[in-house]
Amino acid sequence: MSNINDNFFDGHYKEIWRKLVPEELTVKEIDFMIPFFNLGNESKVLDLMCGYGRLSIGLARKGIAVTAVDNLEAYIVEINDIVEKEHIPVNAINANVIEFRPNEGYDLAICMGNSFGFFGETDALQLLANVSSSLKKGGHLLIHSIAISEIVANDFVGRSWNNIGELKYLADARFLLWPSRVETINTMITADGKSEIKTGIDYIYSINELATMLNKTGLSLKEVYSIPGKKQFTLGDPRAYIIAEKK
Repeated sequence: MSNINDNFFDGHYKEIWRKLVPEELTVKEIDFMIPFFNLGNESKVLDLMCGYGRLSIGLARKGIAVTAVDNLEAYIVEINDIVEKEHIPVNAINANVIEFRPNEGYDLAICMGNSFGFFGETDALQLLANVSSSLKKGGHLLIHSIAISEIVANDFVGRSWNNIGELKYLADARFLLWPSRVETINTMITADGKSEIKTGIDYIYSINELATMLNKTGLSLKEVYSIPGKKQFTLGDPRAYIIAEKK
């Protein structure tokens, strides 16, 4: 592995994520959220693991107030630059999302981009408890996943190469049990030969396990879609949008 800047991988990973998540998907997700959750100018949304803010910024541009939280400082700096230029209602916070204790009554909390799977059961339960305490009664949680067990068991890929612009990106994954998880060795190589390797873990939960965790934290599973608001999830679909409501 090359001896390069610690931010190398995270900086280039944004390019990969933007390639994998096209702008039209962001538009479709926002167009789903606003009417489905009845969001308006008086609504408050909590975006956990917000990344570079594609949804936080998109919702704020519609006049919806968003609190955007991420562990990575570079993402929050990028969001704040846009907020300052556009004067949109986003409060971007660099914090450990497990330790973050939101104290507002939110209408909706979102955890998108497959980021819920970053957390093992103990942390996942804490995250859900934090969300539950921050939501208004009848408020909602929206989780996006491409790695629930109903997806991974049906469509697991051990190794893949991708070219993203001038970057080469290799993912070498193993499916492990107890706890169920996918451990992936990610290798990124630039055109000039610089490279970095990072290992990532995605914890794999079934829909039934998610429903149990939600119930333990004062939330109830309401629906699972593969196309948000249009198609209910069925085995073989490549993604899931999981909707829960505060009891």
